Amino acid sequence: MNSINEKFSYLKTNRQKALITFITAGDPDAGTTVKAIKSMEKAGADIIEIGIPYSDPLADGPTIQASSTRALKMGIKIPDIMDIVKKARKISEVPLVFLVYYNSIFKYGIEKFLEESSKAGIDGIIIPDLPIEERAGISDLMSKKGIILIPLVAPTSRERIRAIVENADGFVYCVSVNGVTGTREKIGTDLKSYMNTIAQFTDVPRALGFGISSAAMIREVKDYCDGVIVGSAIINVMSQFEDKDEMLENLKKFVSELKDGLSEVKI
Repeated sequence: MNSINEKFSYLKTNRQKALITFITAGDPDAGTTVKAIKSMEKAGADIIEIGIPYSDPLADGPTIQASSTRALKMGIKIPDIMDIVKKARKISEVPLVFLVYYNSIFKYGIEKFLEESSKAGIDGIIIPDLPIEERAGISDLMSKKGIILIPLVAPTSRERIRAIVENADGFVYCVSVNGVTGTREKIGTDLKSYMNTIAQFTDVPRALGFGISSAAMIREVKDYCDGVIVGSAIINVMSQFEDKDEMLENLKKFVSELKDGLSEVKI
């Protein structure tokens, strides 16, 4: 069983829900990224997304765009990111998921990218701009490597939800709002109706992301989903500190607070 599935199975058995955190590979540098993965795992992160920086990230808001820009200016490249994963794997057992735009995979070479991802220790991949019509080929290749393709569903997906989640595995990334990533004070989507609609077509765990930025917000949305995804708020915390040790300590504290927001869940 893929470790993502194992994690959700464990959480369900123990009446818990998943905290999925995001970090941009190479921001502020490769070594700190490795340490940040371990810090988030220690603080309670159940799954960690590693963003591969891209120059034109259509789904990313200003915070993650700026993070990608900083990483790219540092010269981070895919081989460096594979090395980050390998180093993280030596000190961490947390399931790791790449968030990567399709053009990055295509230019690198699809089979080469998937082979190296598998060997490095990646468990799943999210490709925000992969059209559903082109999903089958790469999904089959990933399956052979033991990697799960994580589908994304948005409130605007409507009649396409059934097709998007067909044969889904791992978890479904449920975008909470229309638009791009970023911290928000509130989520206007009717989450109960939205998440119930997705549940009609799949029993794969549903993780809610985009705009969730605090433990308070997690408490508001946790009953509608099997896990929450926090990205921009984590990047914001990390960007506040120039001292790397101080950064990691505050990151750990923040992730721990987010995990506390998932306590006493109703399943």
